[in-house]
Amino acid sequence: MDKVQLVVLGLSASPASNSAYALILKEVDGNRRLPIIIGAFEAQAIALEMEGVVPPRPMTHDLLKNLIDSFDSNLTEVYVNELREGTFYAKLIFDEGELEIDARPSDAIALAVRFNAPIYVKSDILDETGLIPQGEEPGMDAGDEDAYLRSQQQDKHRPKTKAELLQSQLEKAVKDENYEKAAQLRDELRKILESS
Repeated sequence: MDKVQLVVLGLSASPASNSAYALILKEVDGNRRLPIIIGAFEAQAIALEMEGVVPPRPMTHDLLKNLIDSFDSNLTEVYVNELREGTFYAKLIFDEGELEIDARPSDAIALAVRFNAPIYVKSDILDETGLIPQGEEPGMDAGDEDAYLRSQQQDKHRPKTKAELLQSQLEKAVKDENYEKAAQLRDELRKILESS
């Protein structure tokens, strides 16, 4: 089972909906980002814990943590293990793999930040859906960045295919941290590439 470790990079409000947020995960040993659209309640639960805000009474994820602690159990990792029809699936892994429970990634990550548990994603999923912010091409060092930018300038003078236009829009969306739009563009680009 090939896994890649992720960390929570941040949350971004979705411009398309006032009740959805993009949870941005970043790979630990790389520069790919994994945006997951989550609800407002889960986004609040993650943000409050990351900012160290303690509510006057326990929220649902705090209650779950207290319950898990009371059974002398420990969340040892969260594993985003499946992507089916555009929906991510995750597992909560307790006590070094002795117990696995299915969960929505948003709930799993809200618990992971409370337990300081590592977050992993199946490498195939990150390969398929991971986004690389513009200017952070894999293996690029500082000297290569100038050459990359020059080649991008030269490419502006030739006509672009639909796939190239979508790719440039995707890069801009990631750079602008508009991850919901980036996910939509990624899916549209994938359809074009699969049909050609």
